[in-house]
Amino acid sequence: MITVEQRWGAFHRWGPYVLLGFGVLMSVATSGVVGMGRTEWYVAGALVGAGAALQAGWGVLGRSRPEPSTAGSLYYALRWAIAFGLTWLNPFFAFYAVAGYFGAERLLPPRLVKPGLFATAVTMAGSQSGGLPPGNGLGWGVFGGLLAVNVALLSVFAHLAAQEDERARVQAVTITELERTNTALQQAMDENAALHAQLLVQAREAGVADERRRLAAEIHDTIAQGLTGIIAQLQVVAGAQDAGNRALAREHLGRAADLARHSLGEARRSVHNLSPAPLADDRLPEALKKTVAEWADRTGVRAEFTVTGTAEDLHDEIEATLLRIVQEALSNAARHAGASRLGVTLSFMGDEVSLDVRDDGRGFDPLATAVRTGTGGFGLDGMRARAERVAGALTVESEPGGGTAVSARVPLVRHEH
Repeated sequence: MITVEQRWGAFHRWGPYVLLGFGVLMSVATSGVVGMGRTEWYVAGALVGAGAALQAGWGVLGRSRPEPSTAGSLYYALRWAIAFGLTWLNPFFAFYAVAGYFGAERLLPPRLVKPGLFATAVTMAGSQSGGLPPGNGLGWGVFGGLLAVNVALLSVFAHLAAQEDERARVQAVTITELERTNTALQQAMDENAALHAQLLVQAREAGVADERRRLAAEIHDTIAQGLTGIIAQLQVVAGAQDAGNRALAREHLGRAADLARHSLGEARRSVHNLSPAPLADDRLPEALKKTVAEWADRTGVRAEFTVTGTAEDLHDEIEATLLRIVQEALSNAARHAGASRLGVTLSFMGDEVSLDVRDDGRGFDPLATAVRTGTGGFGLDGMRARAERVAGALTVESEPGGGTAVSARVPLVRHEH
């Protein structure tokens, strides 16, 4: 597709030839009217030849010259002089002079553009007034008026051209800015795509790690605690057998079997990410009450469960979290506290649920958590991680010989019916 610049280039190269030829044809047709004699035609022929030669030479020389240049200014001046001389001989040669309107900005430096256009307007006004020089005062008046009109038209067209150039410049700047913006946007999109892929990988890795932590915590809360209870029951069985108390041995063997079955069921539920067994048929208050009662029956420690505030059905995840925290706290108390009394309080307080487990056992130094967490690392840290997973918090207060208080606070998120 031919661009506008290519069309203008063709005009600047071939247009003067066409305009000069058309001027020759019109002058030949009107030579009798304007009174051109043999001498005038000799001069006109010489000027036409000079104009054609000038255009041919510039067609070769102008390709290697920057624009505007001294050579371009000289070419413009010589072309104007030839056009002026031809128009003096015959006004219809002014068709050739028209080329001066289209080459000034391209050939002349900025300070000579207006003088060059004015010189062309003089030639055109002379042609339009009937030829140069004007024959009388009226002719000079007509020439002056036409020159003024030509200059005014030049000013108007120059102003419009300047506006068009400014609009073109602004459009070019806008296009450049849009291209830069599009490039930056594409780079940002590429970076976002890479970041998205990285986030997917990280999310997948985080999901795997979170699932591993969940299973580890569930195993600790179910299988590990169940095995601990089974070992404790079997130790009682061994002591009862040594003492010859078969009835006591059978009782604790039954408890060990019950614990094993319960632990197996909890393990299966953990693998399938189901709610803990105590919450399968009961809501949290009832499940905690039964859990505390079973623990008291199994350990022989006096334990009480209390509910304060208006009980509400909580979200399954909240209930499972609080139940597991109570189970872990009871397990720790059974293994380490040596308590004679223990209390569990579930409090519903507006937009928050509080769970407190207190015992009167031997206590411990909270900074030395290894005493209470064991080698697996899922004791207090595990309870705290569970609370934080549901946007809650867990605190522990204890001192050697002063008992232990575990308090968990979580948001009150109601059950979705």
